[in-house]
Amino acid sequence: MPQRYWLFKSEPSAYSYDDLARDKTAEWDGVRNYQARNYLRDEIKDGDEVLFYHSSTDPTAVVGVAKVVKAGHPDKTAWDPRSEHPDPKSTPENPIWYVVDIAPLERFRVPVTLDFMRTVPALEHVMLLKRGVRLSIQPVSPAEFRAIVDLGRGASSRRSPPDAGRPHRKRANPASPPTTAQRSSCRRPTRPLSRRSSWLVLAGDIV
Repeated sequence: MPQRYWLFKSEPSAYSYDDLARDKTAEWDGVRNYQARNYLRDEIKDGDEVLFYHSSTDPTAVVGVAKVVKAGHPDKTAWDPRSEHPDPKSTPENPIWYVVDIAPLERFRVPVTLDFMRTVPALEHVMLLKRGVRLSIQPVSPAEFRAIVDLGRGASSRRSPPDAGRPHRKRANPASPPTTAQRSSCRRPTRPLSRRSSWLVLAGDIV
């Protein structure tokens, strides 16, 4: 099966790329949206690569790349009443929600902000930029993935991405849809499997 590419959203206050780099491996748990669940359960496989997107922050941006190291398996936090997102309908015998395990590959030298992606012709069809799409897990084409990775490594498109470490003015562009902080319905990934803790990716499925 050919390798596929994805974008996962996470609020950095809940679980950031630095947290993943520290933990080495994390379960992407807490997803409570059925379409995102289907991706986790049925489509995301070992070896797929993931753009790690910081949502609900200023600015929102892709900050690095991770790799899937374990394909979909049941999300144990769903039947843990102490977790932040329990679902009593999900049981070990009949699981509803699923996770994958990911590991860090590369932290970008230049975070690729949402505003900057709107200016890049090669990214005009990326799902993240479509109005009304709020999924916390999204497929990305190989060409889109490569374009974002190149930008994160410092390659220029029309101009260099603004410094993601400081606020910047939004360029006036009536044709661009308004930028909205995306909340994820997923939860932050569980920390190393030996130290379980609940987390999230996007609430209601973040964008």
